Amino acid sequence: MIRVSLTHRTPFMNKISISPEIKEKCPNLTLGCFSCELTWAARSEALNEAIQNTCTKLAETLTRPEISKIDTIASSRIAYKALGKDPSRYRLSAEALLRRVVTGKGLYQINTIVDTLNLISIDTGYSIGGYDLNKIEGNIVLGIGAKDEPYEGIGKGTLNIENLPVFRDDKGAFGTPTSDSTRTMVTEKTNSFLMIFLNFGKHDSLEEVLVQTSDLYQKITHAQNCQTLIID
Repeated sequence: MIRVSLTHRTPFMNKISISPEIKEKCPNLTLGCFSCELTWAARSEALNEAIQNTCTKLAETLTRPEISKIDTIASSRIAYKALGKDPSRYRLSAEALLRRVVTGKGLYQINTIVDTLNLISIDTGYSIGGYDLNKIEGNIVLGIGAKDEPYEGIGKGTLNIENLPVFRDDKGAFGTPTSDSTRTMVTEKTNSFLMIFLNFGKHDSLEEVLVQTSDLYQKITHAQNCQTLIID
């Protein structure tokens, strides 16, 4: 079922779906989608300050053992195990980022688009895919990775995506909660952007998080034509 969350449904949003094969193993799975047109920039002082404040707060109040107990991360780990993937070996992106933060390493500095996404991820515990919409072809379907399915993860090289949750378009796999792919990655040429939140526990916070996401991208990246949607 597709449910409009906060704004009118767009033709593109109608093309995102969850396959029956993954829904059977992860029945509480929902997706939060946010798309916009935006302006790329290398840095933002306002964003850097927000990241620093959030990282400092988390490092002071959160320990490594506590990360896996955060509701959104705990439900994601359960889903990985249900799919047959070890979440300690193939870490979800939100968990991996938080492990960096609590040890005082902070977040990677990439660009305003990706850095804003990472800030939202550590603040909410949701693993989020971020994609250049212009590099996606056809419909998007969330399914389960196949054996030997080709996938080049950003900063990870060839990644074994068998049994991982995987987003595919007409050209094949392009996103997982463990690592986005090089094919649809955000660059300085990105002006049309899609984020997909993976909500494995059907947590009620997702709708509010989408509102906050839209507000933050409008503030940091001057985003326009913002659209949000929850798919379950």
